[in-house]
Amino acid sequence: MSSATAPILAHFKQYIRVNEALQDALTERVQAKVYKKGELIHHADTVCTRSHFILKGMMRLYFLKDGKEVSEYFCAEGEWVNSPRSMMQRKLDIYFIDTIEVTETFSIEVRDLVYLFDHFPEMERYARLSMGSLFGHFMERITSMRFTTAKEKYQHFCETYHDIYHRIPLGMVASYLGITQETLSRIRSKV
Repeated sequence: MSSATAPILAHFKQYIRVNEALQDALTERVQAKVYKKGELIHHADTVCTRSHFILKGMMRLYFLKDGKEVSEYFCAEGEWVNSPRSMMQRKLDIYFIDTIEVTETFSIEVRDLVYLFDHFPEMERYARLSMGSLFGHFMERITSMRFTTAKEKYQHFCETYHDIYHRIPLGMVASYLGITQETLSRIRSKV
């Protein structure tokens, strides 16, 4: 095992057995990349063709509404980020992905993921197990957005992102919650 790819291989091993052939296939297909803070790594109106595993740093998925950025999701160390609908359905996207901090990643192309799924059945198990937490997060977010007060939304946000919320700029937090920065400031002063 190459020491450069050891972190991503360790991640896969949390979910599945990684034999030598799979290890070699993964090592061959993942690419290490470092992004600057604020760097746009995926543009809306394109098809998302890469998935990024974050070793260090943070990214967010967002869209534009009436010219304003609306944060949809934040990802940090040990998580994958991509635009799932665009990537799976190979459709033009509405989402942008950018970095909130200097971010070190491993990325993989969709065609390489397809190869891995076709040749290594354990990769489908990995996808199923690792996607479960993402879908759970989205369901909780929908419930929070529909049925809770601004204060409850903020508390849910802090619980969901307990390890990283302090690293996210307040304007991005407010847009994620669907409230103004002023409302967020009032809520934070009372919590």
